[in-house]
Amino acid sequence: MIIDHILPHSWKIIEDEYNPNRVEAAESIFSLGNGAMGQRANFEEQYTGATFQGSYVAGVYYPDKTKVGWWKNGYPEYFAKVLNAPNWIGIDLKCNNQIVDINTVKVHRFHRELNMQNGLYTRTVTLTTTDNVKLTLTAERFLAMFQEELGCIRYSVELHNKDAVISLSPYIDAHIKNKDTNWDDPFWKCTSQYADANFAALHTKTNKSNFDVCTYQAVSFTVDGERFEAYSCDEEKGRITFSCQAKLTRGQKIRVEKMGGYCSSLQQPASIQQKHVKIIATHAQEKGFDELLKMQKKHWDDVWRMADITIEGDVKAQQGIRFNIFHLNQTYTGNNPLLNIGPKGFTGEKYGGSTYWDTEAYCFPFYMATKNKSVAENLLNYRHKHLEKAIENAGKLGFTNGAALYPMVTMNGEECHNEWEITFEEIHRNAAIAYAIYSHECYTGNSDYLVAKGIDVLVGVSRFWVQRISFSTQKEKYVILGVTGPNEYENNVNNNWYTNYAAKWCLEYTVSKLAIIASKNAHVYETIEQRLLVKEEELVHWKEIAKNMYLPYDAKHDVFLQHDGFLDKELHDTSHIPLQQRPINQHWSWDRILRSPYIKQADVLQGFYFFEDHFSKEQLEKNFDFYEPFTVHESSLSPSIHCVLAAALGRVEQAYAFYLRTSRLDLDDYNAEVNEGLHITSMAGTWLSVVEGFGGMRVKNDAIHFAPQLPTAWDSFSFKVNFRGSVLQLTVSKTSSKVTLIDGNEVNVFVNGEKVSFFQEHTILNN
Repeated sequence: MIIDHILPHSWKIIEDEYNPNRVEAAESIFSLGNGAMGQRANFEEQYTGATFQGSYVAGVYYPDKTKVGWWKNGYPEYFAKVLNAPNWIGIDLKCNNQIVDINTVKVHRFHRELNMQNGLYTRTVTLTTTDNVKLTLTAERFLAMFQEELGCIRYSVELHNKDAVISLSPYIDAHIKNKDTNWDDPFWKCTSQYADANFAALHTKTNKSNFDVCTYQAVSFTVDGERFEAYSCDEEKGRITFSCQAKLTRGQKIRVEKMGGYCSSLQQPASIQQKHVKIIATHAQEKGFDELLKMQKKHWDDVWRMADITIEGDVKAQQGIRFNIFHLNQTYTGNNPLLNIGPKGFTGEKYGGSTYWDTEAYCFPFYMATKNKSVAENLLNYRHKHLEKAIENAGKLGFTNGAALYPMVTMNGEECHNEWEITFEEIHRNAAIAYAIYSHECYTGNSDYLVAKGIDVLVGVSRFWVQRISFSTQKEKYVILGVTGPNEYENNVNNNWYTNYAAKWCLEYTVSKLAIIASKNAHVYETIEQRLLVKEEELVHWKEIAKNMYLPYDAKHDVFLQHDGFLDKELHDTSHIPLQQRPINQHWSWDRILRSPYIKQADVLQGFYFFEDHFSKEQLEKNFDFYEPFTVHESSLSPSIHCVLAAALGRVEQAYAFYLRTSRLDLDDYNAEVNEGLHITSMAGTWLSVVEGFGGMRVKNDAIHFAPQLPTAWDSFSFKVNFRGSVLQLTVSKTSSKVTLIDGNEVNVFVNGEKVSFFQEHTILNN
């Protein structure tokens, strides 16, 4: 069931009514972040209705001991939990000494909006209290993109019908809990605290993982625009509150500006955190909220100048893509090489906030094409930095000789996923990491990273594949047994086609890169041989495995089989599932799902997406038409891949239907789970849907190609990409397609196979 209550707007996310049943979902949708910290859109004042409280500090986690029915050898010791951090946004509101709680008062008007042009979140509520005082509270909030430790709140209360005593009490509080916890452990301890005239700081440390975090606030009060100095400071263990009380007459307004946020030991040593944030807070107060908001807008203007996608004629499609681009940019900035992209970003605790294969398979192209080269390289370096941990992870499962198995879920390179069918079996994640290295080399035209670092990762991954693969004497082929492919509705299957094909490709790609390095620079190759102990006979064995890899195929349907035995299922397509039983993962037993033919997300088709040039269009069409009818798209990662492939088949309206699903997955809550947080990594798939789907962007033979298609609902669309240091813009209308060189040197560009010259006006007419 689609929930359609977000008002359409090209640059804003707008909710115009108070519905207590949708508060938790809205807390996700209106979330804020700046790459270093983030928070759900919780109310500043106390709220007794259903709410999911969450503020998060990037990279800070707790190793929550794994909870399983019984222990299996190789299980990770813990599941990394992103932590609900001490609360810095809280502001208690009282009217005539009574707590104002939206859940218990009469609400006349409720309006909130997220302005994606500047990252400003605004909430306005007009209400009548239990003692009949009518007032309007207005809360404005943003997290500074220009200063990662800084958040800004301006909170105002205006009286309407009679005089009243209003008190505002901004506070910071370390007495918080995680919604997601295995054993209800205390995740934080408060080590010290400090307060002076208008500044307060709490020093906390995580248990076990020992991250130091300083939470702070600096406050200033005004009444009708005049500074109001009559306020007090109250301290208790783990909480510091400034309280301001004023008797207001009808029409008067009281306001607090609150500067606050976090500084973690990933940013500054604990010994200087307080001094560091006090300087930030002092400078912020000197500038004031309005001036800081101008700085915020300038930063976002720079982001949007490169990352924006414009769509004319379809405001909901426009809103959807900007919503996704906005959250991708506020989740990961690339400033800190220790950080990566969690599936929920700063919007919830599900999945532990950790790094998945989503980063390489879905997010990497977005950051590579819309940022400078250091951002994408930081994502590659993140995996290279964790190579030794990947080797350790493989070693725990019995692999040797430098075999590397990257974790399905990680915060620091260690595996911390606690479902055996994923931890032990969803090994295709290794291929996505190798594919990102390939994609980077192909897109940038530069092999420096691959030669210096990437080759180490490729060799480690290849050594894993060689040891994980078995030789079947019956088939006289190499096989991979006991795996889970991208379709997690199938566990412990043999010969998942995508996994087998990806392993074959990894081996071939690694061998070919080693050969090229050897031919171009014998000295460099010699250092690689010595560092990695690569032997010629080892490479010969890799080639033999790749050549003889078993790839399941069915001649009757002329398709690659998702895995051995797939055709033994009762092959009823998704139209046989009653609507009231969708999504099936919320209504069916796992046993029933595993026995069904239903596919969670692209599996065989994921292989066609990655390795498109390896197959004919006819092969794509047959496999797409066979598998898509069985696909329930209950992974957020699914619609975007189907969109790109449908567009590649020229089925632009079918692609458009998938696009709407991926772009508005959270805004319209397709899977009835947005209350748990947003699907950040799949938001990159929305960008892929436009750029690779409708734009048809591909990199081939040292050139960038576009094959544009325009959905009927759109009048035009346009986007930019940073290709090899040059910024290109593709603009597609109902009549023509045009590529413009915005910045940089001329590069090789083709539109529908026709070479573009930038020395003359070059517009290609659409059929």
